[in-house]
Amino acid sequence: MSEAQVSEALQELAAHIELKRPNDVLASHIAFGELTLEVVASHIADFSDFLRVDGACRFSSLVDITAVDHPTRERRFDVVYHFLSMYQNHRIRVKIAVGEEDMVPSLVDVHPSANWFEREVFDMFGILFSNHPDLRRILTDYGFRGHPLRKDFPTTGYTEVRYDEAQKRVVYEPVKLVQEYRQFDFMSPWEGAQYVLPGDDKAGAK
Repeated sequence: MSEAQVSEALQELAAHIELKRPNDVLASHIAFGELTLEVVASHIADFSDFLRVDGACRFSSLVDITAVDHPTRERRFDVVYHFLSMYQNHRIRVKIAVGEEDMVPSLVDVHPSANWFEREVFDMFGILFSNHPDLRRILTDYGFRGHPLRKDFPTTGYTEVRYDEAQKRVVYEPVKLVQEYRQFDFMSPWEGAQYVLPGDDKAGAK
């Protein structure tokens, strides 16, 4: 299919979905050959089930769930879902805006593959999913503090892990930045040089 045909097909798909689910879809747009729908957060489970079973959609595969942090926004996070229809040869992106304390309905009952995706979003961003069967960390350690993909998370983290030879076990300690030479003058290498480069003596001779 040409780019124009793909765009036309996606426009028809967007119109169909908005007609069928007017109370769910807040906005839609097409960019880079993909359709993005902004959906009411509390409706995401029912809306995903509609995308799966509707004959014109048949988005039977949940490819990924991720999130984007907007710290200054009232609804801080966008939770982003990627679906694939192998029957219609379409991909679709669904976004919901959620606050820091909001609970997002889990999609595990609709797409079992959402299980680990939602655990990863919880681990990295701290977003909670209601009715998830086993919502716990999946990438970081059980005692890990914070959520690494939040934009206010320090790059050093809060704790460091090392093996203590005396105690014969792994220990957790607060991060200590003990590196030397941590005072920077922000000068370029040329500005900080204590010698004259060949040819520099000619610059002032006029």
